[in-house]
Amino acid sequence: MDWTQQVVLVTGGTGSFGKKFIEVLLREYRPRKIIVFSRDELKQHEMRLAGFDHPSLRYFIGDVRDRDRLRRAMAGVDIVVHAAALKQVPACEYNPMEAIKTNILGSANVVEAALDAGVHKVLALSTDKAVNPVNLYGATKLAAEKLVIQSNVYAAHGRTRFSCTRYGNVVGSRGSVVPVFLKQRAQGKLTITDPRMTRFWLSLEQGVRFVIRAIEHMEGGEVFVPKIPSMRVMDLAQAIAPEAEIEIIGIRPGEKLHEVLLNEDEARHAVEMDDMFVILPAYEEAWFGQSWKQWGKPLPDGFRYASNTNTEWLTVEQIREMVRPFEEAYGQA
Repeated sequence: MDWTQQVVLVTGGTGSFGKKFIEVLLREYRPRKIIVFSRDELKQHEMRLAGFDHPSLRYFIGDVRDRDRLRRAMAGVDIVVHAAALKQVPACEYNPMEAIKTNILGSANVVEAALDAGVHKVLALSTDKAVNPVNLYGATKLAAEKLVIQSNVYAAHGRTRFSCTRYGNVVGSRGSVVPVFLKQRAQGKLTITDPRMTRFWLSLEQGVRFVIRAIEHMEGGEVFVPKIPSMRVMDLAQAIAPEAEIEIIGIRPGEKLHEVLLNEDEARHAVEMDDMFVILPAYEEAWFGQSWKQWGKPLPDGFRYASNTNTEWLTVEQIREMVRPFEEAYGQA
């Protein structure tokens, strides 16, 4: 795919993922145009001041809840990366209708606008919280996944194709535990909900690279799941503040001990590649990627990709290396 000929729109473009994604695109891929679509004028202004003032960048004020504004923004767009979402679990629990309006209805608006504008590829970002969800955030992301994938049915006779990526916790992103632990370190005490807790972990750069690869290879209907390492929350505490006291406060509402990126039911219609899994739609009308069955191998019955049974684990030293840039950013190196 020739990125230099593409016009790319990023919803939630001022977020952690959006900024890193745009940074990498500008530096290495040089698309014809990148449209930053977000609802916060201050964040767009701050993004410009931070150096995101490239001639190919355009800033659109808009909300994914506003379908007409999305239609206007997508005129002439080739690729949409849908990263806009309400993602803080407690905020979604306390404001359920707001989570539904942004994460589900907003995704529906992205789909409708992309179909109307004749966008070529739409890739939506999802999360391990969408697998067997226990909180509203996860439930809205599961609904958004289903909506995006099944929308290939509407696009059958057009050019628009829809796919998703799904991955785990991003080191240092908004809502990450890393800034919390760094702040608590100064007081000499870290609060941990449960010492048994594990999570899938990847860097922002890894997430961006995976999304770019998914865009380049998507045919329509896939959910792309990377093979990534797990980490133990106690190892994270050891990496950040080895001398700190640990206070166990109990698991919070809507929180899991372990996360799952691919469950047993999905595994029946998924294939394994060297560095990722590709989940194919249960309903083949929503699927254009016939070649994935030739490229990948089927998974065994009962296969489950979970953070506590993962075969790859980060060591304390590896976690420390991943956290170090954030220590420097917060002036706590």
